[in-house]
Amino acid sequence: MVTYSEPMSRRPEPMIRGRLTFLRAAERADIPTLVRWFNDFGTTRFLGARAPMGLALEERWFEEMLERQGKSAWFFLICRTLDGRPIGTIGLFEVDLTNGSAGIGISIGEPEELGKGLGTDALEALLDFGFGRLRLERMWLDVYDFNARALASYRKAGLRDEGVARHGAYRDGRFVDVLGMSILRDEWVARRAADGFPGPWPPEPPAG
Repeated sequence: MVTYSEPMSRRPEPMIRGRLTFLRAAERADIPTLVRWFNDFGTTRFLGARAPMGLALEERWFEEMLERQGKSAWFFLICRTLDGRPIGTIGLFEVDLTNGSAGIGISIGEPEELGKGLGTDALEALLDFGFGRLRLERMWLDVYDFNARALASYRKAGLRDEGVARHGAYRDGRFVDVLGMSILRDEWVARRAADGFPGPWPPEPPAG
């Protein structure tokens, strides 16, 4: 696991940051942590994973992710600003820079960090990145209807309900609805204009 040991005053400024979290690239040293997260039922029941993931499979996934990183996908670890500890993953997939759209994936792997607003904070930082850096027009995600905590978080971050795929997935021995949600650039700009947080949005104007 990669952590920060130097004092806060000496750490470099994160490229993608929120109030409580920052996002960083995954390193090979993080692979065992990812394996632990994605072999925990409490985490994977909300994801599309169907089978246990061992170290060899995660290493293969890591190599494939490196090929996609910065092209059709961006993958990050969510880290606490307080101490740099990684607590989950977040990223963009199916990135279409021509049409300005991307899907969002997010998961908190450390159960004791749930309910603290860290996931919402990381999602807002990712929205800053997508709309501010990549100039996307729309970001979207799918969520199971029984994931009440995630639904509340996504709505708090400004995502709107778009539609429902009735019985769109089979989870925990039953069919469940899959809710589609999204947020548009103009909607995020309006939210940011009313927010006093001195984060990376809006981008600073060119010098001179």
